[in-house]
Amino acid sequence: MVKFLKPNKAVIVLQGRYAGRKGVIVKSFDDGTRDRPYGHCLVAGLKKYPSKVIRKDSSKKTAKKSRVKCFLKLVNYQHVMPTRYTLDLDLKDVVTVDSLQSKDKKVSACKATKEKFEERFKTGKNRLCTFLSNV
Repeated sequence: MVKFLKPNKAVIVLQGRYAGRKGVIVKSFDDGTRDRPYGHCLVAGLKKYPSKVIRKDSSKKTAKKSRVKCFLKLVNYQHVMPTRYTLDLDLKDVVTVDSLQSKDKKVSACKATKEKFEERFKTGKNRLCTFLSNV
């Protein structure tokens, strides 16, 4: 079978707390691991999307509307829907499977992911909300 659930592929989470949310595959485990003996992937996604920014908003309001919240989660392949889109954003150095082991590592990884997503959104290159809202 062809492996198409590769890193940087945009997906939609179908089950669980973040059902309906969009995310990006950071790492995939096709054969599973000892704790999870099924195919799964590490997904970094958007918990809260940026709001629509209009021209008359002040810079303070624009900055507030441009904020995002993110989540990190190991998700079963059966519970994600892959899309045809890929995101050319490298999160491998920021997010690892070890960062999910303890609360502080997960919080710091989430913050780093949030910064990357917001930076991508603000630069306008491959804008995250428009990119993932078209999915």
